[in-house]
Amino acid sequence: MSAHYSVMLEDVIAHLAPQDGEVYVDGTFGAGGYTKAFLQSADCTVIAIDRDPTALATAEKLQEEFGKRLIFIQGCFGDALEVVQAAGFNRVDGFVLDVGVSSMQIDQAERGFSFRYDGPLDMRMDGSQGQTAQDIVNNMGEEDLANIIYQYGEERLSRRIAKRIVMERAEEPITSTLQLADIIRSVVPKSPKDKIDPATRTFQALRIAVNDELGELSRALQAAEKLLKQAGRLVVVSFHSLEDGIVKSFMYERSGYVSNNSRHMPPSQNIAAPSSFVLKKRKAYEPSETEVQENARSRSAKLRVAVRNDADAWEGNQ
Repeated sequence: MSAHYSVMLEDVIAHLAPQDGEVYVDGTFGAGGYTKAFLQSADCTVIAIDRDPTALATAEKLQEEFGKRLIFIQGCFGDALEVVQAAGFNRVDGFVLDVGVSSMQIDQAERGFSFRYDGPLDMRMDGSQGQTAQDIVNNMGEEDLANIIYQYGEERLSRRIAKRIVMERAEEPITSTLQLADIIRSVVPKSPKDKIDPATRTFQALRIAVNDELGELSRALQAAEKLLKQAGRLVVVSFHSLEDGIVKSFMYERSGYVSNNSRHMPPSQNIAAPSSFVLKKRKAYEPSETEVQENARSRSAKLRVAVRNDADAWEGNQ
C-alpha cells in the first residue's frame, strides 16, 4: 500500500463532482492526492492549503503539470476565508477537508507524531512555530494535562497517565516519543480486547492539542459556509469521533436539524435559524470493504456531505 493513499478518493470525487471552470478549495493538501484527482477530472482551479512546509515540494511538481490551475498556499485551513480571499476568490464551488495527521507525517520520525519510531516530541504540523508536545508534557500542570488526555484522547486512565508523567519528568525531562510511550505503557495495561497500543490515545490527544486541530476544523467549516456559492459542495473526511462529532453537529445545525439527546430518536427540525446547507444524507458515508482491505487506515473514515443553499451564512459561532 502506498503511504500516500487518498482515503475514499472515489467517493470524494463523486460528491464534489468537479466541473470545467469551477473553483475548489482543498484545505488539507498533504501529498496532493485529492487535488491531483480534481485537476484531472475537469478543467478547474484548485486552491490548495497546507500548514506543513514539506507539502510545497509536492505542490510545485503538480504545478509543473497543471500550471496556474493549481494555487498552493502554506497556511492553516482554519484561516481559509482570509487565505482564499487574499488569493483573489470570494466564492468557490467546492470545499474539501481530509482531517487529521497524514501517513506521510507519521512516517517521518523526526516529526515526533508516532511512537513507532524514536524521535523528538514535536508533533507540530508547522515545525517553525508554536509549542511542541515536549513543551506540554514537561510544563503543563497535572490536572490540565489529564484533562487534555481525557478530552482529546478519550482516555479513561488520563489521570493515572498524567500523574506518572509528572513523576517521571521530575527525575529527567521527557524528550522522545519512545520515552513517553514507555511511561504510558507502564500505567496503562494492554487490553486483550483492544488491539491498539496503550499509548495511542495519549499521543492523539497531544497532537490535537499542539495543533489546535478541533479549533482549526470548526473555523474551516465556518469559512466554507461563507465561501461556498449556492449549490457549492462541502465534503469532509474525518477519522475519529471528536472530528466527526464537530462535522456532524455543524452540518446538522446549518441544515436546520439539531441532534436530540437520545441516539434512538431522529433529529428534530430547528426553526430558530434559517438553514444555510442541505444534507445529501444524514448518516455518514463509509469506505467500501474493498478499500478497507487495500488500506487499513480507511477503516475508521467517515465522509459527510452538505450542499450550500442561497441563505446567508450564520453569524459568529451559533
